[in-house]
Amino acid sequence: MYQDKERKDYLVRALSADKMIRAFALRSDNLVDEIRRTRDYSPTSLAALGRTINAALLMGDMLKNDDDLLTLQINGDGPIRQILVTSNLKGEVKGYASNPYVILEPNSNNHLNVSKAIGKGKLTVIKDYGLKEPYVSTVNLISSEVAEDITYYYAKSEQTPTACGLGVAFNHDLSIKATGGFLIQLLPNANEEDIDKLEESLKAIHSVTDILKEKDTPEELLKTVMKGFDIEFLERKEVKFKCSCSYEKGLNTIRSLGKEEILDIIKKDGQAEVDCAFCNKKYIYSKDELEKLVNEL
Repeated sequence: MYQDKERKDYLVRALSADKMIRAFALRSDNLVDEIRRTRDYSPTSLAALGRTINAALLMGDMLKNDDDLLTLQINGDGPIRQILVTSNLKGEVKGYASNPYVILEPNSNNHLNVSKAIGKGKLTVIKDYGLKEPYVSTVNLISSEVAEDITYYYAKSEQTPTACGLGVAFNHDLSIKATGGFLIQLLPNANEEDIDKLEESLKAIHSVTDILKEKDTPEELLKTVMKGFDIEFLERKEVKFKCSCSYEKGLNTIRSLGKEEILDIIKKDGQAEVDCAFCNKKYIYSKDELEKLVNEL
C-alpha cells in the first residue's frame, strides 16, 4: 500500500538568489494515485499520464489568472493513442489516457516503456486566457518520454531555455510510491556562469523519483537539481485532482446530439448514459428526461 497518506501534494515556485533562473517543483503522489483508481490504470499508461499531469501542473503555475486554463494534448501512434490534461493556476488538474490498460515489455533500461506506449506524434499546448481565441502551439514529439518533449516545446514555441524532469514510481501493489517533477527556466538576464553551473548540476540528475524517494519534498528536489545555487522559495501551493463534470454538463452533451439521435436512443435503449472521461463518473438519464429534451428541441 501507499506508505504515507499524510504527505501533502504540493508545488513550489522559486527564483535563484540572483534572479536569473526561475524554477518550479512538485510532488503529487496522492493525486496521481487517485487518478490511477478511477480506471485502474496499468503502470505504463499511468506513467505516461502521470508525467503529463505533473508537467501540466508545473506549466499551469505560470498562468496569470485563476480562470486561465492550460491544456496538454499528446497524440501518438502508440497504443495509448491520446493523453489529455487540463490544469489551472489554483493547482487543480484533471486528465486521462485514451487507453488506460497498455502493457508493454520494459525498454532497454528495464524501465516502463512510455516512449513506445505514446509512439510518434504531436504535443499540443493550449493556453486559454478567456479571450476570443486561445493560444495554441503544436510541436513534434522528439522522444515521447514527455519531459524532453516539454523542454523542446519551450525551445521551439516560446524560445525559452528550459529543463524539465518528470517521474512516476510504483510500489509492489502498483500504487504510487513517488511522483513529481521540476521545471527550470533561464531568465533573459542569465549569465554564462549560471548557465554552465546549471548544466553541470543537471548532468548529475538521472531520476526524479530516486531523488523524491530520498529527499521527500519539492524543496529538496529543487535544491538537488540546482546544486550550488542559493534559492529563494516564493510560494508553496497544494495541488489536487478536480473534475468539473456535472449532471447538467452531461445533459448538455446529450442535447448536442440533436433531436433525431436522441429519439433513436429512446427507441433503442430507453435511457442514456454519459461517462466522464476524466473521473469515470457515470450519469444516467431516464426516458422521461430524454423526451423532455426532445420537446425542448
